[in-house]
Amino acid sequence: MSAFNLTPSGPSAVILNGIPGLEAAHIWISVPFSIFYIISLLGNVMILFLVSKEQTLHKPMFLLLCMLAVTDIGMSTCVMPKALCIFWFSFKDITVDGCLTQMFFLNTITTMHSAILVTMAFDRYVAICDPLRYAAILTNARIAKLGLVGLIRAVLLVLPEPLLLRRLPFCTNRVIPHTYCEHMAVVKMSCGDTRVNRTYSLVITLVVIGLDLTLIGLSYGLIIRAVLRISSKKAHQKALNTCTAHICVMLVSYTPKLFSALTHRFAQDIAAHVHILLANLYLLVPPMLNPIIYGVKTKELRDKVGKYICRM
Repeated sequence: MSAFNLTPSGPSAVILNGIPGLEAAHIWISVPFSIFYIISLLGNVMILFLVSKEQTLHKPMFLLLCMLAVTDIGMSTCVMPKALCIFWFSFKDITVDGCLTQMFFLNTITTMHSAILVTMAFDRYVAICDPLRYAAILTNARIAKLGLVGLIRAVLLVLPEPLLLRRLPFCTNRVIPHTYCEHMAVVKMSCGDTRVNRTYSLVITLVVIGLDLTLIGLSYGLIIRAVLRISSKKAHQKALNTCTAHICVMLVSYTPKLFSALTHRFAQDIAAHVHILLANLYLLVPPMLNPIIYGVKTKELRDKVGKYICRM
């Protein structure tokens, strides 16, 4: 990690300014952020607990839900402890090593999160289009292998970002107007030629999201075709209800991610504090809502939650 010392002289610390223009309101902003973070942790830990304790939930769908819960916890935990230190105690310093490490883990986890959503779409496709072979096609071992492939893909795609930043000199004034080390914010801190960094980041964002959304769209296209072949309206309703939770999670996850990524690069007229608030909410709101969505839409989870609540 000592190789991340990018300049031979000057301080090695980076200053995270929080939300520029709203410094006086940092304490008040921390209140909803803290609430969202706590709800996210409780909801996702509850899912992990239920699936680990209940033998009847040891199924591919719930294994995927556990993977989603782990990435949700990781996304918010990568940024919130440091953000709250900035809001509460004005602890704004972070080492260059720490900044690049935070950036790497955050981007790896979000890329992994997208891969899990693709796998969940495939799970729904098999469940609806080939239900008789579902147990043979999607075993727990196969889901675990798909999760490992998603993790390897995420690491290989994200690793060049900090490696490319290592070759650049940072300006003497190492100030990032953000609550965490977002990749483009770190790139803007460099005084060198950042065209390669900017191009790679944009290409990876578009390729990953574009490829993943294409695969998800293909899965749902096949699902819709299969559902339309069913004559019973009740069967239509039942088939589509199995996809409702996944569709909601996709909308909650991809919409703010695309908006945040594209506005940071192209929408220069958007106020900095608006963009940074949205960038933080993107890492807080989906992890908070995902366990709620699946808890409401999945009967087996509702029943298990009710079982444990009745025991208390």
